[in-house]
Amino acid sequence: MKISRVLAGAVLVALCGTACAPGASTETAGAEPSGPVKKGVTDEKVTLKLVSTPESGAAVKSIIKAFEAKYPQVTIDYEDNNVDDYNKALNLSLASDQAPDIALLNSVGTTVKDGLVLDLSRYATAYDWDKTYPSTQLNQWRVAEDGSTIGTGGLYAAPAGFSLVGVYYNKAKAAEAGITTPPATLDEFEAALAKAKKAGELPLQLGNQQGHASFPIQLIGQSADGAEQAAKWTFGQQGATFDTPGNRTAADKLVAWKKKGYLPGSANGTDLQTAVDKFTKGQGVYFVDGNWDAEKIGDKLGKDAGFIAFPSPKATAIGTSVAYAISSKSKNADTAAFFLDFLHSPEASAAEFKAGFMPADLTAAKPEDGTVMKDIVAAWGRVNDDNGLVGFNNNATATMNDKLTATTQELLAGRTDTDGFVKAIQDEWSKTHG
Repeated sequence: MKISRVLAGAVLVALCGTACAPGASTETAGAEPSGPVKKGVTDEKVTLKLVSTPESGAAVKSIIKAFEAKYPQVTIDYEDNNVDDYNKALNLSLASDQAPDIALLNSVGTTVKDGLVLDLSRYATAYDWDKTYPSTQLNQWRVAEDGSTIGTGGLYAAPAGFSLVGVYYNKAKAAEAGITTPPATLDEFEAALAKAKKAGELPLQLGNQQGHASFPIQLIGQSADGAEQAAKWTFGQQGATFDTPGNRTAADKLVAWKKKGYLPGSANGTDLQTAVDKFTKGQGVYFVDGNWDAEKIGDKLGKDAGFIAFPSPKATAIGTSVAYAISSKSKNADTAAFFLDFLHSPEASAAEFKAGFMPADLTAAKPEDGTVMKDIVAAWGRVNDDNGLVGFNNNATATMNDKLTATTQELLAGRTDTDGFVKAIQDEWSKTHG
């Protein structure tokens, strides 16, 4: 899921091999790198292959151009595909004889457990990534020796901009419905939804074909339970549970909003990008989505596009980094790591912000007044100040995204209730984390 993002076809067609260029370097493949890190870029010609998704790749394509202009001896071949196909095919691709050198890692899943990507800890030390990125952001890509517990252990991906899930709103539609200020609490948010419905508007746009109803459920839940507690479950820490007052309230609210007509009747049959299109055409006063769609929403709605952190006295949000891993089969791991270090350069940070992501270097975040990006930067600041960023529930296990998709669809369709929903999600979590 994105964060929903992601290669082509049932069998992924890999890009040009890493050593296809004459004089390619001879770094060891198929094992964890050992010995001292070779910082910088080789003088020899090297071709790397990088795989991503259209949403995340919007930034990385520009970053590749900037990198190649600065280091012409390195060529980076790029390929992307939609999130579902990408996530399903990634492990097969990384295990193949034509594995990419660098791959977008949307979730840990079984990728680390299967030894398909390198532990980047030695590169993190060499390049001082712990000084570049807050520990809370790097920890989302640290994996313990069991291959599934997140937050401690080796580092398996490097950030390339950060995502943030909050609430978009149509300022014009809100004003017409008599909503004069953005809601600051869940009660105020529900009152705003009721006003929108009374004014003849769709209160909350939603596409749940890919399970994105899990976004409002997670935001309501962690707002009530607290970000720290919510993160323990997302990271797979022993003793954590999904059966909390906040998550039960969240499931109850989603069912109640469906019954009151606050959600579109077609939500289960609508994918995320179709929901985005509907929202930009005026169908919906509010829309829970991530900053990866900020450019599209901002372009379509202009000055009417607004964004807030989820209404709560203490700001919280769902988010993670767009993160790239290095294949265990890469013959050019040192050069690939040098590219990963470039992901927080001024050039890369500018490209990330232009694509709607928060850059590691916040000096690159210079939004124009009156734009949705101005609101997103403000929300990002609030969430960071309140230490409220939590990883995606969808990434809690390798199979959690599928389970959340199925069970949120059942919840909206009335085929399960809050008890059944909460139990199904916790049972799925327990298969991996005990």
